[in-house]
Amino acid sequence: MNKNKTKPTIRDVANKAGVSISTVSRVMNAPASVVENKRQRVLAAIEELSYQPNAFARGLIYKKSFTLGLLIPDIENMYYAGMIRGMQDACNKLGYSLMICNTDRDKERMISYIDAFHEKQVDGIVFASDKMFPEYYEKLVGCRIPFVMVSSHSDEYDIPCVEVDDEAAAYDAAAYLIELGHRQIGMIGFNHENSISGPPRYEGFVRAMTEYGLTSNIANVKFASHYFEHAYQAAHELFTDHPQLTAVFCVADEFAMGTISYLRDRHILVPGQVSVVGFDNHRMAGMYIPKLTTISQPIYDLGHRAAEKLHELLTTGSVMVPREVLQHKLIVRESSRERATTI
Repeated sequence: MNKNKTKPTIRDVANKAGVSISTVSRVMNAPASVVENKRQRVLAAIEELSYQPNAFARGLIYKKSFTLGLLIPDIENMYYAGMIRGMQDACNKLGYSLMICNTDRDKERMISYIDAFHEKQVDGIVFASDKMFPEYYEKLVGCRIPFVMVSSHSDEYDIPCVEVDDEAAAYDAAAYLIELGHRQIGMIGFNHENSISGPPRYEGFVRAMTEYGLTSNIANVKFASHYFEHAYQAAHELFTDHPQLTAVFCVADEFAMGTISYLRDRHILVPGQVSVVGFDNHRMAGMYIPKLTTISQPIYDLGHRAAEKLHELLTTGSVMVPREVLQHKLIVRESSRERATTI
């Protein structure tokens, strides 16, 4: 009976080449740091033994797992697909694996996932689109896990982050509707409790209404909790209270879709009677009917830069730009148009 051969180890390569284990490791990870004759002996031994290094062995040598953790609040939300793709591509480039945990914005679950990442010895964590509560911060600091934030920031703690300027982006969306001739404008926003982007997007809407002399519209706001169905109900409440509205700014594309769905069910034309602007520009924004006018966040770049910033923190102990703001852009499509003269 044939027995399977034992898989060669880094120690076997070192013995074969007549060098130390650390020399083999340097040949694999920083070959220029090894003198030519030793490097050639190690490479010959690797080829002869058909040695393939594993992540566990690398971890033992460098005291690192070469793994990053990502904490996201809702893995079903289309926004995070682009962010995860950006992080994954950056991790591949930088030599990390990526572990993803879905928190559902539940504090107990968040704490348990931080503990799990600590047990798995992840090198660092990216904390996405959520508020940094004191108990999260204390847990992360207590576990001594370096971390950065993406699509979020903290006013209370000095944490590196990558985000867009939510206030300025919301202002641009509201100002665009005003410049189209709309004067009766509403907004569907995130509930401010536990929301990091909800308050600044509301503030951007308020600033636009104030600067253009339309302060009465500040009362035309309803709030929802992140989901299409909640936005649908918020749209019902908004148009029940303010049936005269000709435009709505929604703080997420999913909210815009919920609003348009509600209006369609009431036989109200978009954009014929009501213009709708969203926020995010995830993939479905260009596929929905009507195609969404929206504020485009560089979602892929946010994820990519978050991984790069965490890598910078891990390798140097600090970051050059603690709070990095990426550029947003207004994308005009079919869900908005100039105010109609008759409704």
